Amino acid sequence: MRPTRRTVLTSALVAAPALRAWARTGPVVIVGAGAAGLAAASALRSAGRSFILVEARDRIGGRAFTDTALGAAYPFDAGAEYIHWAERNPWAPIARAAKARFAGEEGWARKLVIDGRPATEAEMANRRAGFSGLDALLVPKAADISLAEAAGIGGPMAVQAAAGLSRLSLGEDPERVSAMDYDRLWSGTDLWVDGYGALVAHHFADLPVRLGCPVHAIDWSAQDVRIETGCGTLTAAAVIVTVPVGVLKAGRVAFTPALPASTQAALDGLRMGAYTKIGLRLDPAKLDPATVGDAVSLAKGGPTIYFEMKPFGRSLTVANLGGDLARDLCRAGEAAAVALATERLVAILGADARDAVVAGRLSGWWTDPYALGSYAIVAPGHAEARDRLRDPVGGRVFFAGEALAGGGAMTVGGATLDGARAARDVLKALST
Repeated sequence: MRPTRRTVLTSALVAAPALRAWARTGPVVIVGAGAAGLAAASALRSAGRSFILVEARDRIGGRAFTDTALGAAYPFDAGAEYIHWAERNPWAPIARAAKARFAGEEGWARKLVIDGRPATEAEMANRRAGFSGLDALLVPKAADISLAEAAGIGGPMAVQAAAGLSRLSLGEDPERVSAMDYDRLWSGTDLWVDGYGALVAHHFADLPVRLGCPVHAIDWSAQDVRIETGCGTLTAAAVIVTVPVGVLKAGRVAFTPALPASTQAALDGLRMGAYTKIGLRLDPAKLDPATVGDAVSLAKGGPTIYFEMKPFGRSLTVANLGGDLARDLCRAGEAAAVALATERLVAILGADARDAVVAGRLSGWWTDPYALGSYAIVAPGHAEARDRLRDPVGGRVFFAGEALAGGGAMTVGGATLDGARAARDVLKALST
């Protein structure tokens, strides 16, 4: 039976005090125990607010993950490994207090291999020339164009340099990256930390988390929020959603009612990069990669790969790549990825490298069902997408994460700051 206007008004008068009471006492559900979700939970706990933190994986940390699949003595960071803009990054003092190890950087790889042969001096000079002045070119002068278009003014070498920069730092091809958003990213000292993922997990180890508990649906149609999970239904005064943009765009979490047009438009302006790593464990008796130093491998029709040689003194090399060719490699699977990285390593170090590879590990975030990409990239023409995604939905659904972190986007530090921001927003909303 359709309610009369009097019935609706009476129901509203009755529901209002109940809603206020529920807002004061009901828990906040946090979806995702990556850096943003962990920071949000920590902030709520400090404020004395009850919360339930759920995580689909069997671990915390999200895309900050120190992988030990190659052996306990051969860990490498499958995801984040740098504490960027350390002057303001909350993880810099945390890492120092934990006595974490840091490594320096020399700025350039010491060897360049092109199509399986060492680069000539002229080729190396051309590559350096392409990077010279690139930062100035990438500052947007007017419209929100792509990195590729911005670099185009500098000629072919600048375009090639922009492609390398975009794929090996953002994990995306430059045609799909907003130059305006890139220009807004914070800069500063970068600290290469040994075991960033392990540091995050240890720092938040005392937070209560329900692991192996994926969220399938969020219903915000009533005064409370109902969250359908693999562990049952939760009811909350509000929900903070910190899952990656790739998961949201894939519809892995259903919203009822559907997200408003403004929120959907913000998601439409974002996409996930495909930054990918392949760790190779090496037999130190057969090969010492430290004698060569870091190297770049270019191949016509294949991905550009940056090899970190012997990170933190371990007998490892970690291949880094991004963009569409990295997506293809993730889809091809671990065996194909390890084979490619091995062949490129042979071209750099010689035939002995083939027998020196003991084991390999693909960190393919693009095909990881709980990430579906490395981190959020803003498409050209959508420079405001990160800010727009911060707008709460119905006063009860809040989003947080690296995608929304403004100048700190695409970093663990940014995700941490944004998780704390979302917690403050929720506390304010529930107190009014």
